[in-house]
Parts: sequence; structure tokens; C-alpha cells
Amino acid sequence: MLRIDGLTAAYDGPPALAGISLHVEKGEVLGLLGANNSGKSTLINCISGLVRPLAGRIFFEGADITRLKPHERVATGIVQVPEGRQVFPKMSVIENLLLGGTSRAARPQRTTRLDQVFKLFPRLAERRPQPAGTLSGGEQQMLAIGRALMSGPRLLMLDEPSLGLSPLFVQIIFKALAELNAQGLTILLIEQNLTLTLAYAGRGVVLERGQIAIEGTREMLKNDPRTRAAYLGL
Repeated sequence: MLRIDGLTAAYDGPPALAGISLHVEKGEVLGLLGANNSGKSTLINCISGLVRPLAGRIFFEGADITRLKPHERVATGIVQVPEGRQVFPKMSVIENLLLGGTSRAARPQRTTRLDQVFKLFPRLAERRPQPAGTLSGGEQQMLAIGRALMSGPRLLMLDEPSLGLSPLFVQIIFKALAELNAQGLTILLIEQNLTLTLAYAGRGVVLERGQIAIEGTREMLKNDPRTRAAYLGL
């Protein structure tokens, strides 16, 4: 579904990504692992179009999307749930959700998708009129994922969805992601919890200093001592 060839990106200093090449198969959960500043967030921001790469190409379902703008990539089916959730705090739950379905292609499906989001996260249905800023961190994460689902993604990218959440909310969030994947949604997951990632991702890529250190199946990564070494930055 997604292919990245020789992607290089930088901000003001050394490259955050140095010639990354990888692929995501349709229907899989791919985990992106690595220590802080290993290039994980930069990679999905390049895929989303929020960071322009210095070199390399990005293909989605066979089409070269390297030069597409972020909103054009959303229209193709690539949607990101950002780190820190970034909900609109003064707007209600329902207003935040409806914002996710404002594109021309998504508008006709808003009612159906809203029902699907509320079925996936009943707590959001109970809090429809509530300002998003008054929700707990776990509820805001549900809202951020629900808002992304309103656009009808085919590839859902999540940046640290368990960050700062209680174990109960982590369980709820990942149960929902497993259900979405079972329905056919392809997921690219950045997650700082190594054990949690390998419990849900069938395959993983470990980044180290902007390069791929290890790539393989869940079992290969679990059994490779380099995984924890690269993940912990040792």
C-alpha cells in the first residue's frame, strides 16, 4: 500500500532521516520503534506531507505522492493522529468529530461514520456537547482517533497513542485499533511501549539515528537483542 524509497529529511542540523526505504502492506499493522530522536515522527510527518523531504520518493497505492500537499494526501486516504492528540479544546466533542469529515469526499458519509465512531467509543457519544478541553487524556485520545476516522482513512498513522494514558485507557485504545485492523484498516503505529507494539504489530521497523537498524516480523524483533539496544539507544 505504501512504499518509501531513499527518504532523507532534515531540519536545521544533521539529517533526521538518512535514506530510509520501507513498505507497508495493505491490511497490516506496522510498528515503528526507536529511541527518542531516532526519526519516527519525522518519517510519518513526511508521509503526511507536513515535512518536505530533501530526497527520496513516497508512493501510495502505486501513485507518487511525494509532492502532494497534506490535504491532498488526506483525500487519498492517508490520515495521521498526531502526538499529543491536538483536539480543539473550546469546541465540543461533536464539533471536533465533524471537522474530521469536512472534505468534499467525506461529507456525504459523515452521519454513517459518526455512528461508527460512537459504536467504537461509546464514551464519546455520552459527551457529545462537552468541550474537548474538559475531557480526560484518554477521552481526548479517543476523540483524536475518532476525528481521523471521520475522513475515511485507508492508512491510519498514530504517533504515540498511549503516551500519558492510564493502563485502562491504553487497553481501550488498543482494543479499538485491533478492531479497526480486523475490519481491514492498515495501521502505521509509533509507540514508545515496545511490548505493547509487538503485541499488536505483525511486523516492525526499528529506527536508529535516522536509519533502519532492524526490520522484521514480531517474532524476529522479540528475539533479536539488537531491538532493545536500538530502542533504548544503548
